[in-house]
Amino acid sequence: MADNPRSPDWNPRADEVLGDQIHAYDAMRAECPVAWSDYQHWTLFRHGDVLRVLEDHQTFSSAASSHLSVPNGMDPPEHTPYRQVIEPYFSPQAMSQFEPTCRDIARNLVNNLPDGRPFDVVEEFSRAFALQIQCAFMGWPDALHEPLREWVLKNHQATLARDRKALADVAHEFDGYIHDLLETRRRAGADAPRDVTTSLMEETVNGRTMTDEELTSLLRNWTVGELGTISSSVSILLSYLAQHPDLRQSLANDSVALPDAIDEILRMDAPLMSNRRITTRNVEVGGRKIPAGEKITILWASANRDESVFGDPDAFCPHKNRDHNLLYGAGVHVCPGAPLARMELRVLMEEFLSAVETLEPAPDQQPERAVFPTGGFSFLPMVIGKSQEGSRNVR
Repeated sequence: MADNPRSPDWNPRADEVLGDQIHAYDAMRAECPVAWSDYQHWTLFRHGDVLRVLEDHQTFSSAASSHLSVPNGMDPPEHTPYRQVIEPYFSPQAMSQFEPTCRDIARNLVNNLPDGRPFDVVEEFSRAFALQIQCAFMGWPDALHEPLREWVLKNHQATLARDRKALADVAHEFDGYIHDLLETRRRAGADAPRDVTTSLMEETVNGRTMTDEELTSLLRNWTVGELGTISSSVSILLSYLAQHPDLRQSLANDSVALPDAIDEILRMDAPLMSNRRITTRNVEVGGRKIPAGEKITILWASANRDESVFGDPDAFCPHKNRDHNLLYGAGVHVCPGAPLARMELRVLMEEFLSAVETLEPAPDQQPERAVFPTGGFSFLPMVIGKSQEGSRNVR
């Protein structure tokens, strides 16, 4: 097999792949674990190869885009001061302070779900939760919910089509939202709300405040991560628990087990499909010689199902698999927002499980899976039966 082929090893956009992505990736992991294609360039399917890339930023750079990406698209030492600014926003104290707001949002959404009739989990629950949580955490007005909902859909469509003009238009639209938020706070001066957005405007990197371009890039990355990944995670969790009612009942009775269970379900069915890197030197990965300057696709949806690490990839083993789960990455770019995501999903599932007695697929309606680069579902019709008590006071 050629080391740098220009005839693809596979087609990530083929109907048979998009029709069942997870199991198509399972097959590729066995047949061609380092594969080249026009669409994804070099794709890494195995856990060990992915972990090697994550732990060697000098060979596999995160600066895979020509556009500014704070801090996702940076390598140390440039990356380091931005991470130092960001991490306190996800500290245990910050999470404890935000949890009551998160719980209020979750409980309200659960209480407003229809009882006994079909509804789309994606449109009526998971996206709404992600939007409301993101705006509440950042201190953004409720009026942004609908524009951001539309923006996420347009961003996904442009990314899927690799439409550069559409991507530029979508980025410009988001820049406008952030510009308005920043200017509103500047005009307010000392009366500006004391929220995460205002605090970020006052942070310093290398002895200076961040530029508007840096702030916008940072906030765009946070928003895409929150709105896309959290929404996908919720749909995956509810689909899995509908298929495993005994586990759902067990978790309803034992909320202490929820965090590990959530991580394990999302290991098996990835909410975030991939990330990118670019090689800085000639390198060999999995027996394939990859030249410098080549783009790499880290396929979380495959690496986290590697049989050589996890055994049966569909076996629910949260304690056994915990230390090898790459749900939030590894290395210098391990997700800084992992504490927030874990808290949000735990709280939402606590509220949902406390209020719901039955959870079943809607009859005569078929779910639709999202396709790369998005995980989870684009349509997930379900029917719930609520308990007599409704959402209990879970703490």
